[in-house]
Amino acid sequence: MTEIRWERMTAPELKALAAKDALVVLPIGSLEQHGPHLPVWTDSLCAHEIALRGAAAAGDLPVAVLPPMWMGLSEHHLPFGGTITLDHATFHAVLRCVVRSLVADGFRKLLIVNGHGGNIDPLAVSSRELAVEFGIPVVVTTWPNLAPAAIGKILTTQPGIHHACEGETALWLALDAAQVRQDKVAESISNPPPNPPAGMVRFWSFEERAPRTGVRGDPRAATAEKGEAILAAVTEALAAAMRDKALWSTPDDVWAPGRAQRSPA
Repeated sequence: MTEIRWERMTAPELKALAAKDALVVLPIGSLEQHGPHLPVWTDSLCAHEIALRGAAAAGDLPVAVLPPMWMGLSEHHLPFGGTITLDHATFHAVLRCVVRSLVADGFRKLLIVNGHGGNIDPLAVSSRELAVEFGIPVVVTTWPNLAPAAIGKILTTQPGIHHACEGETALWLALDAAQVRQDKVAESISNPPPNPPAGMVRFWSFEERAPRTGVRGDPRAATAEKGEAILAAVTEALAAAMRDKALWSTPDDVWAPGRAQRSPA
């Protein structure tokens, strides 16, 4: 098989991939509490595994998957312990250094596969800023959003992926069941959260959103079979996105001097 993992390749091999206009994939997760039954590595492991499977399924497309970026924005999980987090300025600065390095290495396309809900809003801003600054497409997907309808049909207690829930527990059972603390699953259900008015945005910690255990969802319904089905659906959708040429056009240089004076295409 063709090697797709960046850390396993040599520098000359990566230079050759850059010359082929290879797609670089950066998985991003977190290091944060996932209830009493799942490891704190959950979001990073899932994002990395899905990125690798998507790249492997993309056929002859030249792809290099970076090691996962294992710190995200997880301050809302700090009340439960076991959590290491960045702040927003540092998060963006780290991403900027990654993109700057890739451009120096000769790569011109970056796909970020995100596995943590707290990263969604920051990544939406960072990706547009970085694309404009460096002139390359920086595309972001949060993996549960790749196949929401399929995931909704697979899960039986919830409509989509939440946190340390039926879905994430099912993924661990499919990938490495020994990491699931089965004796803790039954006690992982959270107390009901408060019900604030709709349409309002503010900071809520997970002690407020998922009182007592930090779990959103019901992991008791998880099975390895559900995990495999989720992986299959998400992998297919991710590979299709990697091959979709519409995503990988060069961004408009909107900040170029006199850009507004050019004739529309």
